[in-house]
Amino acid sequence: MGVTLAFDIYGTLINTEGVLDLLKKQIGEKAPEFSRIWRDKQLEYSFRRGLMNKHVDFSICTLHALEYAVTSFGMTISESQKKDLMAAYKVLPAFDDVKEGLKLSKDNGFRIYAFSNGSTSDIEGLLVNAGIREYFTGVISAATVSSFKPDPKVYKHFLESADTGADQAWMVSSNPFDVIGAVSAGMKAIWVKRSAKNLFDPWEIQPTATIEKLTDLVKCVKSKKR
Repeated sequence: MGVTLAFDIYGTLINTEGVLDLLKKQIGEKAPEFSRIWRDKQLEYSFRRGLMNKHVDFSICTLHALEYAVTSFGMTISESQKKDLMAAYKVLPAFDDVKEGLKLSKDNGFRIYAFSNGSTSDIEGLLVNAGIREYFTGVISAATVSSFKPDPKVYKHFLESADTGADQAWMVSSNPFDVIGAVSAGMKAIWVKRSAKNLFDPWEIQPTATIEKLTDLVKCVKSKKR
């Protein structure tokens, strides 16, 4: 069996900072910091719920994180504004290198899956909106096993659903916790370093490889297979 790629979605293929334009209209110059806190809390809430076995749809983590950010800034927003921001999360754009990187991967015979904490319907919607759904063999959601990455059973679920062995499966993610989770589960993993400011956790577990652009993915995977 050939190479199977598990692409993380939020922050890896889909740019979560796509909400900035709307945030700037609503809260002005504080928008970048607000967006950062919103994203950080979204992940934190998924981690905590995974540990507590208190699973909810990932969109609930997103909503609660939004409410936290609003409170932390001492703000009030209307229900209409809140709905607009949550709706924006369903139509986020892809990064500029994504379409070409996916096409190269598919043209080289790799099996490509979207693998996310988000619900299947939300991820399908994002991929269609971004114009990249055609490149994927399928969508695999952590929600199916009522947990979130980096729970080991989520990666096991991916391997079973994609019908692949860990030795042929590559996690592709910009999130260090996801890369560490995948390697810990026996998969190979590529960290997509989306910004020069991003740091990888100083753990004993490191990525199989690091790239800055998805257009370098195929060359990277082939070099590591030798």
